[in-house]
Amino acid sequence: MQIINDPVQMQKIAESLRLKHQFIAVVMTMGALHEGHLSLIRLAKQKAGTVILTIFVNPKQFGPNEDFHRYPRPFEKDAAMAKAAGVDYLFAPDAELMYFEGFQTQVSTGNIASCFEGSQRPGYFNGMATVVLKLMLISKAHLAVFGEKDAQQLAVIKRMVKDFNIDVKILGAPIIREDDGLATSSRNIYLSSEERKQATVLYRGICRAKELAEQKVTDTEKIIEDVSSVIESAPAAKIDYASIVDVKTFSKADMLKTGNEYLLLLAVWIGSTRLIDNAKLAV
Repeated sequence: MQIINDPVQMQKIAESLRLKHQFIAVVMTMGALHEGHLSLIRLAKQKAGTVILTIFVNPKQFGPNEDFHRYPRPFEKDAAMAKAAGVDYLFAPDAELMYFEGFQTQVSTGNIASCFEGSQRPGYFNGMATVVLKLMLISKAHLAVFGEKDAQQLAVIKRMVKDFNIDVKILGAPIIREDDGLATSSRNIYLSSEERKQATVLYRGICRAKELAEQKVTDTEKIIEDVSSVIESAPAAKIDYASIVDVKTFSKADMLKTGNEYLLLLAVWIGSTRLIDNAKLAV
């Protein structure tokens, strides 16, 4: 595995790989790798001859009161995990090389990005989409693999690729969960042992929503009431948002209709740690 820090060097290597007819997949992360990230790498390796993993804690997608400076950066551990997983190139640029002096252009995202995470974290999706576009251009990837846990992010990226006619296939990978159902996340390390136990209410809420959908309950307000009750049973839990949306448009759904697919979206504070999760629903 080669570790590359310079965007220009990475781009030259990627161009050379393309000239040799190598099919390239890229997995974009902010580091602090866990089993969820490794599942993306495994999927990328199934689909491509060359896998590029990017590690970049993107300052443009953190708000002024968010955890940019305390975000975990265990680079040596990450590099060892990437190598063991079979990554071919680890691209880990410094912020000064990605956002050099005079840098001023960024992607402006639209309606899908205006709600939920977009309204709670102003500027997040513009910053995310900007760095994703840059990393696509630098890696020259044919395929990019993203986790379905960040469902709204995935939808925004798919919209950007379609709108800009970007010749990169976007592949979503299933959420990886711990044995007790908690979705793997780099932020889970912020949870105390007691908070970690209470964090399972997100998954219990998801299970309740699926149970109701299977029982043909179509009133989304009723489903959200039940889900909220489950989550709020944990003393440390505070719901940021809980909503059911159309999977394509991210518009809120009042009723579940047969044949359509919906997403239950959750953002919940467990103590001082904000966790997100989601699940597909259908009746």
